[in-house]
Amino acid sequence: MKPTYGLPALLSIFVPGLGQLIKGHILKAFLIWALGGLIGFLLAWTIVVPFVIWAWNVYDAYNSPA
Repeated sequence: MKPTYGLPALLSIFVPGLGQLIKGHILKAFLIWALGGLIGFLLAWTIVVPFVIWAWNVYDAYNSPA
């Protein structure tokens, strides 16, 4: 039985992409790590863009089907 809601969202709060990974969405987790990390690094000075990426990551971990 795969975790479906709370645990993946909670894990994604601390490690972006981990919630998607434990749900079995390996490609999505990798893209969050690679693209989210790169975009977050390049646009860290904006503060808003990395926060939006992080918030979307938590929302997706909670709402995507298992």
